[in-house]
Amino acid sequence: MSKNIKLIHPRNQITEIIDRIYKRGMTTTSGGNISIIDEQGDIWVTPSAIDKGSLRPSDIICVKKDGTIIGKHKPSSEFPFHKAIYEARPDIKSVIHAHPPALVSFSIVRQIPNTNIISQAKHICGPIGYAKYRLPGSEDLGEVIADEFNKGYKAVIMENHGVVLGGSNLTDAFERFEALEFCAKTILYGSQIGTPNYLTDEQIDEFEAQATGVLPEMESTSYPADEVEKRLEICKIVQRSCQQGLMISSYGTVSMRWKDNDFLITPTGVNRWDLEIDDIVQIKDGKREAGKKPSRASWIHQEIYNRNPNVNSIIMTQSPYLMAFGVTNSYLNVRTIPESWIFLQDINAVKYGNHFRKNCSSEIVDNCDTALIIENDSVIITGDKLLQTFDYLEVAEFSAKSIVLGNSLGELVPINDEQVEDLRKKFLS
Repeated sequence: MSKNIKLIHPRNQITEIIDRIYKRGMTTTSGGNISIIDEQGDIWVTPSAIDKGSLRPSDIICVKKDGTIIGKHKPSSEFPFHKAIYEARPDIKSVIHAHPPALVSFSIVRQIPNTNIISQAKHICGPIGYAKYRLPGSEDLGEVIADEFNKGYKAVIMENHGVVLGGSNLTDAFERFEALEFCAKTILYGSQIGTPNYLTDEQIDEFEAQATGVLPEMESTSYPADEVEKRLEICKIVQRSCQQGLMISSYGTVSMRWKDNDFLITPTGVNRWDLEIDDIVQIKDGKREAGKKPSRASWIHQEIYNRNPNVNSIIMTQSPYLMAFGVTNSYLNVRTIPESWIFLQDINAVKYGNHFRKNCSSEIVDNCDTALIIENDSVIITGDKLLQTFDYLEVAEFSAKSIVLGNSLGELVPINDEQVEDLRKKFLS
């Protein structure tokens, strides 16, 4: 979606986001609805009983301020609570309701996910409300949800139903939706292998306030063909990561070494789904491309490149099964299948806080492992070519998923030392 969403018609905004939600398996063909209220007070909303997997802009309904309905379908049956939210909260301009599996799990055990599970989620999601069960599509449901939004919440768990979120625009609402479902997944998966550990508010505030060091700006920047090529490669991998659930809108950093220890890196504060080549930030001789803010993790990437000449690309992200290990202090034994061990060998973990610039942790940047988990924060994957690094990320996440799912079947039986030695001789000698 373009950065200036004011120039994108609400119909197109809604169809793009519902397509993302459906393809990521966060709603069903018939479930979920999205709306936007425009400057005239007209509400644009998804239709009732129309396939969410193939919605077109022409399918979106407009309910005028005076109640007139324009469109070829009926508006969503849940339109009453969308309208109630807008009436209760003039600051909210878009609403997403869906039935993502992890958040539905919380709704049916009548719990609220604790967003202190990772660093960023508390600030993205805000406090979470809880709406008691009411008949779907009823005015009563609209009232209990509006009551929660009246308390200042922008995210509300709906008892035995799903979740509803609001935002200053649709991108803002989707970021909140994605981050909350990610938290729910991480807690669920972590609970299958151990006991999730949560950050204190003080730890999160320290993360947000840490001095990241603003690099000085370059006076001028050149864009030779090989540099532009790397920008495009980064954008493609970021988009692929989002599509496959290995990255979310609000978090994920990718970089590539360019020349010597100069590199290209994703920016901070830009929605990962919408990343464009002009958003990528060039870091050269310790200076940043003018007018752009590189990732707050730039110092980690710079130090890894400085100290590890064989590393030419880095992905730093949050993927739910890897983070299940990261929030439970559980050891991720990748001696599951030959490919996992060949690519990854061992995945170590470091304590939360080691990724703060002031600590400049040698555990993270010296002799950088292929994969490293930072507790309650992220996973760092390093490699040569960026596609290879992305492959390592996929293998690591698949390995973590296999262990989490297999845990219900019995105890993990890893490849033994003799088998590992055979792999070492054949593939790593």
